[in-house]
Amino acid sequence: MGWRLRIRHHTGFTYAGPVRTSYNEARITPLTFPGQTTLDSRVEVSPTAALWRYWDYWGAQVTCFDLHVEHDILEVTGSSVVETSSAPTPPTPVTWDVLLSDQVRQRRVETVAATKLTAVDDELADHAAGLRADLDPQAAAVAVARWVGEQVEYVPGSTGVRTSALQAWVQRQGVCQDIAHLTVGLLRSIGIPARYVSGYLHPIPHAKVGDVGAGQSHAWVEWWVGQWYGFDPTNHDPAGERHVVVARGRDYDDVPPLKGVYRGAASTAIGVGVEVERLA
Repeated sequence: MGWRLRIRHHTGFTYAGPVRTSYNEARITPLTFPGQTTLDSRVEVSPTAALWRYWDYWGAQVTCFDLHVEHDILEVTGSSVVETSSAPTPPTPVTWDVLLSDQVRQRRVETVAATKLTAVDDELADHAAGLRADLDPQAAAVAVARWVGEQVEYVPGSTGVRTSALQAWVQRQGVCQDIAHLTVGLLRSIGIPARYVSGYLHPIPHAKVGDVGAGQSHAWVEWWVGQWYGFDPTNHDPAGERHVVVARGRDYDDVPPLKGVYRGAASTAIGVGVEVERLA
């Protein structure tokens, strides 16, 4: 049985001096698809700006805005109410022969190719191949995801948005983004199409109605074994009622919550504040 969640996501930038022009895009609007329904969602910007929206290549809703008034702080707030579903039944996977066929690999080429943030070395790829052993693709993917979650310690602040999967592996520490990148890279190395998922997570596993959890945006993975299946390697669980999908892509670079260009003084992030409340 699913949950109804209210999400408030506050982010932005401060500047060392006046900024006169900026062009921005935000990916903080949850998606609607089978298993998740966004009942209400809005994005607010300060200074006030006209907003427009488009769907990006990967299917995320992007809110765009530009500012032409002098400002030294930019604040963006996304508020949403979303109904989620429990984790689906694991799919009956296609065979390895089908998964590794030219037809599948050509169709899923963007989710089987390594990127700068997800690339793994030969030693890691060999280990993933060993985990695969005699397992079917679904079981092999779960084994890889659980292994990554066990090997890389979740340590907030230990990495940044430009940290690669290999860098996180070397230090055996990272955040959900790094654990997702490494999982995606290893899955691709054994021929399983995989994509990076950005969204929100209620941090309390058995939250009751009214429980509010504070945190940041979250990342997990989806892999294709005949159909897409979501799994959270940081928490060692399938993606379910606690998870809210906002965007999907090859890696973090396809799904940043806020990015843009501007003319003015140097900037620093004002920090990210996310609150997730269970409503039902």
